Amino acid sequence: MKDFWLCFVPLFVAVDAMGVLPMYVGLTEGLDPSRVKRVLFQSIATAAAVALVFLVVGKGLLTLLGITVADFMIAGGTLLFVLSISDLLTAEKTQRRVDLDSLGAVPLGVPLIAGPAVLTTSILLQDQYGPVPTAAAIILNISIAGVLFHFSTWINLTLGRAGKKIISKIASLLLASIAVMIIRKGILGVL
Repeated sequence: MKDFWLCFVPLFVAVDAMGVLPMYVGLTEGLDPSRVKRVLFQSIATAAAVALVFLVVGKGLLTLLGITVADFMIAGGTLLFVLSISDLLTAEKTQRRVDLDSLGAVPLGVPLIAGPAVLTTSILLQDQYGPVPTAAAIILNISIAGVLFHFSTWINLTLGRAGKKIISKIASLLLASIAVMIIRKGILGVL
């Protein structure tokens, strides 16, 4: 059970559902409720599928490319650090024009929910704690994002714009700290 929670917390931060929530609201604004439900299901199903497939084949892919876990830790930690600093320093997550038929899959499912932070974190956690606690943590965190998006209207009214920004910035700061820890462990692994 301890391994699950050690996987859950970094993945909770990496998924950053509160940081993605404003994008979800903006992208689904004005859509009819049935379409919003489809987008929500598509985004959660896509994110879970991509994250779990990467969890299964990611390490093999690294081995095929001759990349050690320590190399991946340094590269992945650096990427997480850059992403978290970018989120900390920007006022809003960028929003792009999207195709309504694939809105749930791209950009919501990938890369917003299951993006580089989730994929990098999951493969590193799998190496440390095993595939079962990591997969369970991935599924629970993506499910939490789905529940959060389902109640997005209520959350928007309750927290307001400033509240969502504060939570997102705290999550980004935690992600930066986790990234530094991963880089440190990667460097120690190389040495």
